[in-house]
Amino acid sequence: MRAHYLQHVHFEGLGSIASWLQNKGYETTHTAFFDEPTLPEAKTIDFLIIMGGPMSVNDEPIYPWLVAEKAFIREVIAFGKPVLGICLGAQLIASAMGAKIYPNPQKEIGWFPIEAVSTDKKDTFVFPAFFEVFHWHGETFDLPSGANLLASSSGCKNQAFQLGKNVMGLQFHLEMTADSVKEIISHSRDELTCSVYIQSEETMLSASPQHYTDNTKCLYDILEYLTQQG
Repeated sequence: MRAHYLQHVHFEGLGSIASWLQNKGYETTHTAFFDEPTLPEAKTIDFLIIMGGPMSVNDEPIYPWLVAEKAFIREVIAFGKPVLGICLGAQLIASAMGAKIYPNPQKEIGWFPIEAVSTDKKDTFVFPAFFEVFHWHGETFDLPSGANLLASSSGCKNQAFQLGKNVMGLQFHLEMTADSVKEIISHSRDELTCSVYIQSEETMLSASPQHYTDNTKCLYDILEYLTQQG
């Protein structure tokens, strides 16, 4: 089995996803868009993971590889492969499938709660009713046609969606480790302005081990769910 991930900046990697893939016996390959990117043939991969990044999906004039990336995502989805998008990755799925991406009324950076959104649809993932996750985003998205909203928050309505049985987009970062949080802060510290949904560096770094344990458990449940559905 081959898992392939799309990486947009060197400081937003797989995080805790890497251990799960290794334990499941996946061969893991990746495309680094910041370093002479090459995309594989969509039919050769079994699981696609799309990571975050500071750019906008609307920045095609600045980052022309976004056009090819969105086309690749559409092709993988058309093949029926499991797909997970995280933050920018979720926005890329939404954009690739025809939805709009635009600035959220406020940036959301730090540990803030999300709430599960109930759905009467079968074959949809169920989030914990209420728990804290790590955020770092300034944009949001409309839901792609046919997608189900799975989670929301007071700072951003569309936090997680599922498209079909095996495609999911998460606006938040369940994959973060303590080192990952330090890394993203060190490269994006200039965004930590005074705002109701932006925490201080000290607050973000003081998260308890239980925060990471809870986030990793939910992430692994999602990975199991998507790959079983796929």
